[in-house]
Order: sequence, then C-alpha cells, then structure tokens
Amino acid sequence: MKLSRRNLIAAGVAAAASPAIAAAAGTGSSNAARFSLGYAPHEGSFASRGGLLEQIAYAADQGFRAWEDNEARKRPVEQQEAMARALAQRGMTMGVFVASMPKWAEFRPLLGSNDDAEREAFLADVRTSVEVAKRLNAKHATVVTGFMDRKVPQDIQTGRIIDCMRRAGDIVAPHGLTLVMEPLNTRTNHPGVYMQSIAQGYAVARGANSPGVKILADLYHEQIQSGNLIPTLEACWAEVGYIQFGDNPGRKEPGTGEINYANIVRWLRGRNYGGVIGMEHGNSLAGREGEDRLVAAYRAIDQV
Repeated sequence: MKLSRRNLIAAGVAAAASPAIAAAAGTGSSNAARFSLGYAPHEGSFASRGGLLEQIAYAADQGFRAWEDNEARKRPVEQQEAMARALAQRGMTMGVFVASMPKWAEFRPLLGSNDDAEREAFLADVRTSVEVAKRLNAKHATVVTGFMDRKVPQDIQTGRIIDCMRRAGDIVAPHGLTLVMEPLNTRTNHPGVYMQSIAQGYAVARGANSPGVKILADLYHEQIQSGNLIPTLEACWAEVGYIQFGDNPGRKEPGTGEINYANIVRWLRGRNYGGVIGMEHGNSLAGREGEDRLVAAYRAIDQV
C-alpha cells in the first residue's frame, strides 16, 4: 500500500483507538488521561452516553478539559446552572455559546444595512447574553456578523459593522466576556454571509479596537473559503480569541479529511495557546464506535 499523509493519520488514529477501546471494554471509561490542550466536545459528541450532564461526565472521564454549547443561551436557567456546576465539579472550562443566533433561512440580520433596527436587536441579544455567560462561567460567546446587503456598498457595510461591534465590545468587556466573530464559508454552508474569512475578521476586530471583540477561527470554514491556514493564523493571531476544529470535506473529526491537524496542534503549542479548541464537527461513524474513534482522533493529534 502506498504511504500517504492520510494513511499515516489513519494508522495513528487506529493505534490510539486500541487502548481506548480496550479500556472501555474493561472499565466503562475509555481513557482517563487528560488531554494537553483544551479540546471541547459538545452535546451529541457522546450521545450514546445519555443526556447533557451524562455526556459532560463521560467527556471528562476521557480526559477532555473543556465543553462548548452553541445552544446554551436557549436553555432554561436551571439547565444552564446545572451545566455550570457539572463543569466546575469536573474542572472543565466552558467554551463558547452563541450570543445572537442568526435567522439562517431568512438571511438576516443585515448589520451593515441602512436600517438601525437590526443592529439594535443584535446589541439587545448581546446585553442579555452577559447574564448567560455569568451563569455558565463562560469567557467567550460567538457572534455572526450577519449577511450581505446587496443594496449597500461593502465598504459602507464594513464601517457600520465595525461601529456595531465596537458598541458590542463596550457592553461585554466590563464583564470579562469576549465576543468572537465567526467567519463562515459561502461555498458549502452559508451563502451570503458578510464575514467570510479570518482576514476579514481581522480587519473588523482591528477597527473595533476592543478587548471584547476578537475572531473565532473555525478552521473548517477557513479551509473551504481560503485555505493557507497556518500563515493566516500567523498574520491574524493578535486578534484571534478562540479556535474551532473540523475536517474538510465532511466536517467530521481530524483525520477524516484534508487538514493536517497535527501540524496545527504543533503550531498552537508553539504559540503557547492555552485556550479552548471547540470540536465544531460531527462524528464520522455512528454510535459508540464513532465516539471511540472521536476520542482516538484527538489522542492522535494531541500526542504529536
């Protein structure tokens, strides 16, 4: 068999999976060793293990040090508080939740439009998200900077979005919360969005000039839209506040696509990155086999 990077990564995943699966069979816990970086699963990553709190407990037993939950803002207060307690008891860090959810089917909001109403509604969501962050002990919240308004020149939209994000930063920064703007790809998932690359996020973050406004570098989206991942991270690093992984194509765990996540991990270690790395993807296999493979995939890149 001809050797390739894909074959080598697959072999590494299989090797990492062997002790994990063996331990699972014997003890019910696949691997108790803590990961060296803050990889963060989410509800659904370990769906076979039970509900939200059971999945958090299982993730902690596998050595995961963080958790993220896009839907946390919508959860009842009692569930938010229960999640926060579960994470604190396990010594896990809360990653992002979505502070203002776009209306995807309606291609809204238009934060760069001529109408202030959608910007004010966005800022109202940001204000109410501060209390959610406090309940969750979260330091970062995701925002999407809306969709393109075809009636307004892009440079004017950029100026308005910078102003809007500066105002948003003024709301959250006194509370120790940072909004991380997520650039999204338009080729596979989100046609029509305004922010389409980490470089574009860098320009907006620089313009907003606020400790409460940074970039969420989702490397799945960036690979599809622009590629050139490590040089882009290098150039924009001063404004990157949060990282998310997901391989391409397919948006599954590392090793299932074309992104060399082992090299990304090496680069992040070189920058002494100690933050959360969201596992913003699905599992390539269903059920417990897929969950074991997920853990093994992160063991493989964590050991480089």
